[in-house]
Amino acid sequence: MVFPMIIMEQVMASIPDFEIAETGISKDNSAEAEQFKIRVDEIFQKVDELEQKVNEVEQFNLNSSKKQQSSSKGSSMGKERDKGRQVPSIKKQQQDASRREAAAAKRMQELMRQFGTIVRQITQHKWAWPFMQPVDVKGLGLHDYYEIIEKPMDFSTIKNQMEAKDGTGYKNVRDICADVRLVFNNAMKYNDEGSDVHLMAKTLLEKFEEKWQLLLPKVTEEERRRDEEEAEAQLDMQLVREAAHAKVVRDLCNELYEVDTHLEHLRETVVQKCRKMSTEEKRNLGTAIARLSMEDLNKALEIIAQSNPAFQAMAEEVEIDIDAQSESTLWRLKFFVKDALELQSRSAMSTGGNNNYNNKRKKEICDAIAKTAKKKSKKTSS
Repeated sequence: MVFPMIIMEQVMASIPDFEIAETGISKDNSAEAEQFKIRVDEIFQKVDELEQKVNEVEQFNLNSSKKQQSSSKGSSMGKERDKGRQVPSIKKQQQDASRREAAAAKRMQELMRQFGTIVRQITQHKWAWPFMQPVDVKGLGLHDYYEIIEKPMDFSTIKNQMEAKDGTGYKNVRDICADVRLVFNNAMKYNDEGSDVHLMAKTLLEKFEEKWQLLLPKVTEEERRRDEEEAEAQLDMQLVREAAHAKVVRDLCNELYEVDTHLEHLRETVVQKCRKMSTEEKRNLGTAIARLSMEDLNKALEIIAQSNPAFQAMAEEVEIDIDAQSESTLWRLKFFVKDALELQSRSAMSTGGNNNYNNKRKKEICDAIAKTAKKKSKKTSS
């Protein structure tokens, strides 16, 4: 979307510099000219605001496009289901999220309860006593323990975290499972393979893994369910964002229309305040048009085409009759050409790879202007 830039170009091309000598507005109306300046400034400020909104819309579209590409691997059935999905309200979305979280927390508590049964069974084994409390590193003189074991773990620490109520406890069953394994792996890592502690740890780890495999399908099912619910929640959020985005786009289009209407009204008011262009000024305008770059020359032709639908700006042969143009078109051309030539004088514009074609096209149009002006001159003299 580039509407603000289009409007900006329209402002630059159609609103004069309000110099009294340029527009023909009398000195008595200089205060009125100043009012026009103020109105133009207001339009420019509004265009800046709209341009910011357009940038936000474009960024949203870019992000949405990336998300759609990343989710394009989903099944066609899922996509068909999403098409008929209703946009939830923010309040309903929050209520649904709270219900989902509460239900998921309840299911996870049940899984943790079942996992707790496994832990009790392991800790009640006759060989579990070396692993119930933190290793007494100092008392046993294990000076290299922390060099070998990066993260010590024991069942009393696990039990405390399972029972924690301050939010510091385990969030899911797999985290507890990892710590149980760590207890036994630490013991096997520090103690030699033939030692009693190593053998006890290895035996209890095998028993734990057998019991864990019985609970694992339930854990996997809960994780799958959570992933699906999270995907549903993200989809709902995306629908809410898109609905809000659609409203922003509608409001933006309305604002752009209002600015364009305001600009058109201002343009016509300015033209009405301008005096009638003299024959000499028309001739000078034709000469000035011939000095435009190819790009600006095409824009000038577009200005003529806007008030004359029958005029083919991009035709192979173009004939421009300056005298036949309306006063509105003449003044719009004058303002545009003035700004364009000033810009050309400040920076040399490169025509790029189509230099030969552009020069040929420009010569054809300039010749058409001169040819038409010559015809008019002959008719006048005869």
